[in-house]
Amino acid sequence: MEEGKMDENEWGYHGEGNKSLVVAHAQRCVVLRFLKFPPNKKKTSEEILQHLQNIVDFGKNVMKDFLGENYVHCGEVVQLPLEFVKQLCLKIQCERPESRCDKDLDTLSGYAMCLPNLTRLQTYHFVEHRPILCVEIKPKCGFIPFSNDVTHEMKHKVCRYCMHQHLKVATGKWKKISKYCPLDLYSGNKQRMHFALKSLLQEAQNNLRIFKNGELIYGCGDARSPAADLKELAHHLKPFFFPSNGLASGPHCTRAVIRELVRVITRVLLSSSDKGRAGALRHGLQGPRVCEASPFSRSLHHQGKNTPEHSGLPKGCLLYKTLQVQMLDQMDIEGLYPLYNRVERYLEEFPEERKTLQIDGPYDEVFYQKLLDLSTEDDGTVAFALRKVQQYRVAMTAKDCSIMITLSPYLQGTSSDQRPVIPSSRSRLAFSVSVLDLDLKPYESIPHQYKLDSKIVNYYSKTVHAKDDTVRSTRFKEHEDCTLVLHKIRHSDGFVGYTEKSSGKGACKHGVLPRSGTLEQPMCHMAGETNEKSKPSGPEEYSQNSTLEDEA
Repeated sequence: MEEGKMDENEWGYHGEGNKSLVVAHAQRCVVLRFLKFPPNKKKTSEEILQHLQNIVDFGKNVMKDFLGENYVHCGEVVQLPLEFVKQLCLKIQCERPESRCDKDLDTLSGYAMCLPNLTRLQTYHFVEHRPILCVEIKPKCGFIPFSNDVTHEMKHKVCRYCMHQHLKVATGKWKKISKYCPLDLYSGNKQRMHFALKSLLQEAQNNLRIFKNGELIYGCGDARSPAADLKELAHHLKPFFFPSNGLASGPHCTRAVIRELVRVITRVLLSSSDKGRAGALRHGLQGPRVCEASPFSRSLHHQGKNTPEHSGLPKGCLLYKTLQVQMLDQMDIEGLYPLYNRVERYLEEFPEERKTLQIDGPYDEVFYQKLLDLSTEDDGTVAFALRKVQQYRVAMTAKDCSIMITLSPYLQGTSSDQRPVIPSSRSRLAFSVSVLDLDLKPYESIPHQYKLDSKIVNYYSKTVHAKDDTVRSTRFKEHEDCTLVLHKIRHSDGFVGYTEKSSGKGACKHGVLPRSGTLEQPMCHMAGETNEKSKPSGPEEYSQNSTLEDEA
C-alpha cells in the first residue's frame, strides 16, 4: 500500500463478521481487513500485529497445504496512516449493521490485512467492465460425529447444523428453520446437492450471499434483513443465465434462472482445479452419510423411498478437501474436552510452556506436520492431548470457512484469462473458486464450544425429538384397535383371495390367500398388533410445492 496516496473516499464498506471488518477499493480489486474489539478490550499495536501475522502464517503454512495453493489467499499485513484509518472509520460507520456495532474498528494500531477482493476476478488488479457474479457459501460441518466418546445418541443421527437451527429460531436469531442440511451438499449426489443449494436460496441466513460486480444483491446483510427476493435475484442473473426456453419474465423465468444457477454452482463445486495435501489425511469412511433431520431425506422416507446416500465427492474438489480437514475432529467435543482440561492443568503448573506448545503460534511447518498424526490411542501424555486439541481447532476452522465462486462470461480468445470454463444454458462461464474465513479458532473458545454443544443437543432432544416421539405414539395408538373380518373371494381361475371390513381407529390392508389355503404375507394384524412397515415415521415437515422445488 502506498501510504502517501491513501484516500478514504476510494474505499467503501464491504462487510463484517464477529471479529473483523472489511472495506473494498472502488477501482482496484483489493480489500482491507481490520480487527474489531469490544470498547473495553483494546490490544496493543504489537499484539495486533502478531495476531494478523499469525492469520497470514496459518493460511500460508497450514490451510494452503491442506486445501491447495489456488484456493487459499493469505494476503499480507500492511501498516496504514492513522489519520486515514480514523477518517475511514467515520465514513463507514453509518453503513454498519446495528447488530455489529457492539465492537469497534481498530483505529489505534494502523495495522490491517490486504487481500484480493474475491467477489471480483482474482486474476485482475483492476475492475473489469464485463459482469461478474460471486456466490459465497458457508457450507458448515459435512459429517455426523463417529466418535465413541459421544454420549448423546441423537448426535449419531442428526447433524449439528440441523439441530442448531431449532435453538437459533427459539432464541430469535432467525425467524424460520432452513431446509438446508450440510450432509446433502457434501454427499456428491447431484439430486441432494441441488436440493441443498435451493434450500440455501430459500432461507439464506448467513450461509449464502450473492454479489454482482462486487455489490451484495442477495443474502443477509444483517441477521434479519434479506437483500432481495428470488424474483429480484433472477432479474440480476439474466445476463448470466438467460432462459434457453426464451421466457423473459414471469415465474417460469424465475424458476428457470434459479435452476440454472444451482446447476452451475453444483458443477463448479464438483470440479477439480488444484492439488492440496488433504489426501495425507487418510480418514476411514465412518459414520452415517444421511442426516435423519434433513427435509430431503424425510420427504423421501414419507414417500417410501430411500435417500440416495452418497455418490462420492471427487478427491480433487474443494468440498472433499474441506471435509477431510473437518474430520480432524476425530473425538467430537465430548471426547476432546477432557484432553483440553489435561493441557490446561499442565499450563497451570508450567505457564512458561505455552509458547513451546505453540498454542499461540508460530503456525509453521512443524505445527502442520503434527496435525498429520491421526492416531487415537491415548497414552495419557500432554503431547497426545495437545495434538488432538490443535487438530480440533483446525477442524473447527474448516467447519466455519466460506467458499467463494466467481463467475463471468467467457471472452473467446482472451489469452490473459487462464481460468477454467463451465457451460451454461446461455454461454460459457469462466470461474474461479476460493476459500476465506480461515483464521485458526482460538484455544480459549473450547469451553464455550463444549457448553454450546450440550445446549444444542439438549434443546433438540427435549423439544423437537420429544415432539416427534409424541406424534409417533399417537399414530401408533390409532392403529391399535382394529378388528379384521375376512370375506372369501374365489376368482374365475380358482385363485382364492380375501377382502376385509374393519372396525376401530385403524385402517387394514388386503391379505391374499394362495391356492394352498395358508396366508402367505399378511399385511395387517389383528387387534392390538401393528405392522412395522406401515408404522408412521413422524410428522410431515416438508412440502415440495415451493417456487424452487421444480426438480427432486
